[in-house]
Amino acid sequence: MSFLNRLMGKEDETKAKPADPAPADERQTKAVVAATVEGVLEAIRKNVYDPEIGLNIVDLGLIYDVKVTDGKSVDVEMTLTSPGCPVGPQIIRGVQTYVNQAYPGLDAINVHIVWTPMWGPERMSQEAKDQLGFF
Repeated sequence: MSFLNRLMGKEDETKAKPADPAPADERQTKAVVAATVEGVLEAIRKNVYDPEIGLNIVDLGLIYDVKVTDGKSVDVEMTLTSPGCPVGPQIIRGVQTYVNQAYPGLDAINVHIVWTPMWGPERMSQEAKDQLGFF
């Protein structure tokens, strides 16, 4: 799947789509039970990238906090690299889309943009710093 298609939430047309293994009600129950902070972070890490930088937003340090309430709702507190970030809406939609895909039984997925503390390169993971050449 291309980076752009993954970012936009489009399916890779060349791959066979797996059959739906369970009825919708059963999938929904499993998703609600399985929702965890670690799982939400992993769904975001694997799928949501800053298209200008080309790294996932978890390793970039844009995710400040994730809360899963009663397994029914997810609140993501995050920032952007700058207040005027032109791809901010795209990144927010990506978070909502991929958390929903990972946990379709959730009642709500709320993304809260905060500006305090401001993002800086020191918030990046070591892996992200290495990829971008920060020493």
